[in-house]
Amino acid sequence: MRFVFSKLFYVLLAVGLVPISLSWRRPILGWLALPYDLIIVAAALFDAWNSKLPQSVRIERHFGGRFAVGAETDVSIEVANHTSRDIDLVLKDEHPPQMRLTGTRETRLEVEAQTTASFIYSLKPPKRGQFSFGRIAVRYISRWRLSWCQTMVGDPITVKVYPNMRRAREAELKALGTRSFVAARRKSQWRGEGRDFESLRDYVRGDEMRHISWTATARRGKLVTRQYQMERDQTILIALDAGRLMTGRMENETKLDLAVHATLALMSAAARAGDNAGLLVFGRRIKTFLPPKRGAEHLDAALEALHAVEPEMIEPSYSRAFEFISANSRRRSLVVVLTDLVDEEGSAELLTSLKLLRPRHLPLVVTIADRDLRAVVRESPETENDLFTQSVAEEIMYQREAALRLVESQGGLALDVTAAVLVPKLLETYLRVKERGLL
Repeated sequence: MRFVFSKLFYVLLAVGLVPISLSWRRPILGWLALPYDLIIVAAALFDAWNSKLPQSVRIERHFGGRFAVGAETDVSIEVANHTSRDIDLVLKDEHPPQMRLTGTRETRLEVEAQTTASFIYSLKPPKRGQFSFGRIAVRYISRWRLSWCQTMVGDPITVKVYPNMRRAREAELKALGTRSFVAARRKSQWRGEGRDFESLRDYVRGDEMRHISWTATARRGKLVTRQYQMERDQTILIALDAGRLMTGRMENETKLDLAVHATLALMSAAARAGDNAGLLVFGRRIKTFLPPKRGAEHLDAALEALHAVEPEMIEPSYSRAFEFISANSRRRSLVVVLTDLVDEEGSAELLTSLKLLRPRHLPLVVTIADRDLRAVVRESPETENDLFTQSVAEEIMYQREAALRLVESQGGLALDVTAAVLVPKLLETYLRVKERGLL
């Protein structure tokens, strides 16, 4: 047990030392001061040794909620004093050093008998993953108040930091704006481009002949058209690339971090639209698979699956991922592939592997660009370095556009976006697929 002397100890020790300074008492009291001081030191040591923190004093750490990237979460240290005397404590928590601290993690509490007290500080995690809290350091005054004793309480604990679901939902609402799913359904019903039968109505000039119900026409004696609505039970499967190119950093996040929040925004939007959404995380091998479902529990499962996913410095295997999708998703689905492309080799493997999804599924390949390459090309070069940068940007743009055009030529959809417009463009494309009845 660690301890430090209290103020009372120094007062008693001073009483023993003062007589030594008096010259006329020095021959006698000088010999008495040393034993006196040794007695005081022994008493302080005995007091510290026998002043254990009572077991009825409970010190516990509680969290205000689950940790999410970039969101402050309260950490509360609660002290319950179930003894018959007051206690004086100094507490210091050992939080994960990677998290940003708001407030102070150390405080002094005077807890009266049979009462409780607490203090709160906040932490903001910088990234997803798992982080460790240590034990709580406690310093308390000894029974005779001769020393401060120090001990450690509690057990180390590991907490999970999840993707920020609030950020994903805010991005979803911001992207959709006033374009509600109700309006999208009405628009689809008017166009008759859905696949689920909704009702019958009188024929209107311009209706397609294939939508005329001839049995209802014969029964009523006039032309009757079948009206359709968008399917409320379509399937969306998001294939998230966790390979080498997704390690690229954009400000304080990797491309995988951006793709994770875009995934959650799309899953939330799909749930609101009545669709089932699944998740596949792949690198060289399959990392995680969630079968398509919807509901709050399914979103929680997605958060759990995504909280510790990290990109690996190896090329992803598109063929292995798409073979897995073909084997485990029999129903026609919109397969959203969140990835990135730079060189011809990676593009060639992706394009070859897309044949494994067609024609049963509709692939949507979404590539996340490092920056707006078109803006780089539009600027007038002033130096040789600028000219070299523009030539490289033009080459990358050419390769990316060529690869995405080949995706479209195979019957898929392609989207090349920067991080700033990733969520809006992704959700707009998803709604457009529903409105046009492409599934």
